[in-house]
Amino acid sequence: MKLLLDTNAIIALLKENEKIKKATDTADAIFISIISELEFKSFKNISKSDLRLFDSFTSMIDVVDLGATNNILKKKIIEIRNTYRLKLPDAIIAATAIVNNATLITADTDFRKVKDLEILSIQ
Repeated sequence: MKLLLDTNAIIALLKENEKIKKATDTADAIFISIISELEFKSFKNISKSDLRLFDSFTSMIDVVDLGATNNILKKKIIEIRNTYRLKLPDAIIAATAIVNNATLITADTDFRKVKDLEILSIQ
């Protein structure tokens, strides 16, 4: 199974959430969106040790960017944004999961309205 972690799932994993650890231990691939990296690294008052832990984590997984030539991802982002009225960062994360055939791990209930998105809720 492929997994894409939302920002809140990354935080929970770095705090050693057992549900997420179990899922990631058996995953074939783990991804995060560049959006999650930007959100995490721009948190106010983030400590240097948290940044080091995050950088260590991201060195072991794939960070999916918004490459200008990735037309499939761009079309899916626009479709999700227009259909479900998600905030742009959430539409990017949802589309990234769908395009990569990954299950999204999140605590955000807004994602539930996206029809083609497989979700593992951590709430």
